[in-house]
Amino acid sequence: MRAAVLGSPVGHSLSPVLHTAAYTALGLAGEWSYERRECTEAELGGFLKGCDDSWAGLSLTMPLKREALRLADEAETVAREVGGANTLVLGGGRSGAFNTDVHGIAAALREAGVERVASAAVLGGGATAASAVAALRDLGAAADGGIALLAREPARAAGTVDAAERMGVRLSVAPLVRIDDFLGVDVVVSTLPSGAGDAYAGAVAGCGAVVFDVVYTPWPTALAAAAQEAGRTVVGGFAMLLHQAARQVELMTGAECAPVEAMRTAGRAELDRRNG
Repeated sequence: MRAAVLGSPVGHSLSPVLHTAAYTALGLAGEWSYERRECTEAELGGFLKGCDDSWAGLSLTMPLKREALRLADEAETVAREVGGANTLVLGGGRSGAFNTDVHGIAAALREAGVERVASAAVLGGGATAASAVAALRDLGAAADGGIALLAREPARAAGTVDAAERMGVRLSVAPLVRIDDFLGVDVVVSTLPSGAGDAYAGAVAGCGAVVFDVVYTPWPTALAAAAQEAGRTVVGGFAMLLHQAARQVELMTGAECAPVEAMRTAGRAELDRRNG
């Protein structure tokens, strides 16, 4: 059986390391393979048409998540709510769309001891921000204004606002420069690209919240380092990546429980090698 991660660019993806480690731990190494494939939005439809019965599933990274949802034969509710799918499960000539990023964010927070969230601030307004909103809702963040969305350009966060409406969540939306007005929360989730949150590190570190930064390399980010120095609970993007990949393994292979610790060990070793 075959699986792959598709995107453009995709050469940096850690997914092959995580999935291959899972196959080995599950005793599937001789039967399953996982690779990287460079693929643009325009190419995704053709790639799917060329998948025969040996293909079990695909992991989708940017810029393919919306297109994957559009092309899928069916989709789970959370993928439709968020407006994007990072997973396609293939079989019987059909494709099913899933969003395991939401699971990855929630599982990473739970692993850090965060079982319930009453209020949160999400930094950034892109696709990952929409997944963060869904995860925070699932952890209990109030649907009526309990989540603030702080974007560098709020007008460009319209897709995330629309996704929140589909989830039944009303966001408080404001420019990121007003961050100080929205930090009286339980959790701050930064979905900003590496370096984009550096200017807000001091403000976030001083607010007392759990800090989740979705960046996993280079690590720690300035925001995460400041929060750690201030004694805050800090969650990194590797935990999200690990848990979303574990859910993908379960969906694609049918395994009841993915070997998370084997995947964690392999992923950490690869990051150490890259940073060494």
